[in-house]
Amino acid sequence: MDRRSFIRLAVAGSATGIIAPKMILAGDMGHKISSNPMSGGIFYTMDSPGRWAKKAGPHSPNIAVSKSKGGIIVNVVTSHPMKQYKHYIVKHMLLDKDFNFMDEKVFDPTKDSPESQFNIKSHSGPIYALSVCNLHDSWLSVAEV
Repeated sequence: MDRRSFIRLAVAGSATGIIAPKMILAGDMGHKISSNPMSGGIFYTMDSPGRWAKKAGPHSPNIAVSKSKGGIIVNVVTSHPMKQYKHYIVKHMLLDKDFNFMDEKVFDPTKDSPESQFNIKSHSGPIYALSVCNLHDSWLSVAEV
């Protein structure tokens, strides 16, 4: 994959991650992301894998939340193999309870594993992690803080 294609893919993933959740999920859906009619179509979850039913396990991000002196640590891990530029997790994004962008980590598939650590000062309620695969779209998981 050349540099321009990689940048184009990263921009497309950013747009999906930032715009789609806000437009589709905002409102009263909250924790019930899998019951949203767009779940399994625009974004995917373990409960609504849509056309990627056989791909749910390694694509859904796992979220672990812990408290520290400085605030809250959110660890996100996707158990997806990184097969260079052929098949890999492009990035993780962290969204707040209103699906506003909080932070992201973009991966280099030649060096990184799909693991992120986010340090946030304060937050309460649901927190969403988005894992973007270059072949199998965007996967959303939720955890309570």
